[in-house]
Amino acid sequence: MSDEVTLLLGGVMVDFTPIDGKRVTLAPQSLNRHGLIAGATGTGKTKSLQILIEELSDIGVPSVVMDIKGDISGLGAKGTTNKVIEKRAHHIEMDWKGQEFPIEFMSISNEPGLPLRSTVSEFGPVILSKILSLNNTQASLLAMLFMYCDDKRLPLLDLDDLKTVLRYAAGEGKKEIQNMYGLVPVNSAHAIMRNITQLEQQGGERIFGEPSFDVADLCRQDENGKGLVNIIRITDIQSKPALFSAFMLALLAEVFEIFPEKGDVDQPELMIFIDEAHLIFKNASDELLDQLDIIIKLIRSKGIGVVFITQTPDDIPENILSQLGFKIQHALRAFTAKDRKAIKLMAQNFPESDIYDIEAMLTELGIGEAFISSLDRKGRPTDIVHTLMRPPYSRMDVLSPKEISSIVRESELIDTYYKTIDRESAHEILMERVDEMLEEREKQNTEKSKTTRRSSRVEKSTFEKILTSPVANSIARELTRGILGIFGISTTTRRRSSTSRSKTRK
Repeated sequence: MSDEVTLLLGGVMVDFTPIDGKRVTLAPQSLNRHGLIAGATGTGKTKSLQILIEELSDIGVPSVVMDIKGDISGLGAKGTTNKVIEKRAHHIEMDWKGQEFPIEFMSISNEPGLPLRSTVSEFGPVILSKILSLNNTQASLLAMLFMYCDDKRLPLLDLDDLKTVLRYAAGEGKKEIQNMYGLVPVNSAHAIMRNITQLEQQGGERIFGEPSFDVADLCRQDENGKGLVNIIRITDIQSKPALFSAFMLALLAEVFEIFPEKGDVDQPELMIFIDEAHLIFKNASDELLDQLDIIIKLIRSKGIGVVFITQTPDDIPENILSQLGFKIQHALRAFTAKDRKAIKLMAQNFPESDIYDIEAMLTELGIGEAFISSLDRKGRPTDIVHTLMRPPYSRMDVLSPKEISSIVRESELIDTYYKTIDRESAHEILMERVDEMLEEREKQNTEKSKTTRRSSRVEKSTFEKILTSPVANSIARELTRGILGIFGISTTTRRRSSTSRSKTRK
């Protein structure tokens, strides 16, 4: 064995028989090249994940793990021995003893743990556009509104702020914004509002707001120098893939932005484990996948490693799968012809081996056995190894709710993040501005109404004066005489005609 630090994963197997004392290790220098843990349900993926996290914590590397199934919390308690553990420890020639590891529970849902939040401004228009699956026109409008808020010093903290800005841009503030930045497409504003509503229906408002989580708090060690294991409990989020994707993209983007360039490092600054990775990729838009691809490619230079955990490698897009430097592949199941074809293709993802028939063995691996391939210290692919995974030091079961609550209460960060800050932001400022505009408009309408009534009274008063003037009276008399004269002439003429007819009859 080398004197350099290595991570112990298990022991070598040949013909399904452990070779005593022959260990399988992993160089920590290669972990920022990212990795994959795959295998069918019940084949040991979670325990392999647990082992890798334990090894990293022991050398002081902190980690972040998405605990969707709720079965990784056992890292916080010591494991207990049994005959299977003793047998494996004997084959691997390891000194097994139960250990607990420092953990911090976090949450973006109703699960107990430190609430992880970030402001809308910190997400930024680009990431937010990807999360909301906006088209180019809608994304341009969102970027324009972010610029407007920056120029007008309108803090965008939560989704209420963003919705208020959208309503303002499509209504009272449309003219103002258009004069400053150009046309505001109202239909696009309405479309963005609908997409925000969909995100809110999945609980998206929980990940926006203050206090904003500082990603530097993910990189902590305990008093013994062990790396802290940050467990993000999201067991109630499996039916909300959009929210999960949004959070993961935001987390990766913020880590990428905040962490300084490191280049090649002896060990990672931080490891991120994404369990049930298919939830990210299953319904993700092309834009979201492109953004993830870019981040995965570039984040390694920050000393950050990302490991995906899923059932089959084809759950991961091919362009991302090709970037994963190490793989821990547990058994796969071939119940149909389609499954067998898929396994044949998966076998080709591993380095060629003169020792193993990889395609055949992928369906024959036992529980707790895996094929492991990785990169050496110089970045070269190593030979694939049939491995008997070592037993975890920590509990291979979940913590009780009481144990979880105890860990949460003892957190050093509880006073920092277990509170809600609701300072004045875009929502309050714009609502106040709209109220002022409406009051001013109502005042103008009232003044206009008063002016109209005064004008009406002035006109009426003038007309009355004209009617009562001497000239008007004279004109009225003459008009009356004329009318009566006409009536009088007509009457006289009728009387004369009547007298003449009377004389003629006589």
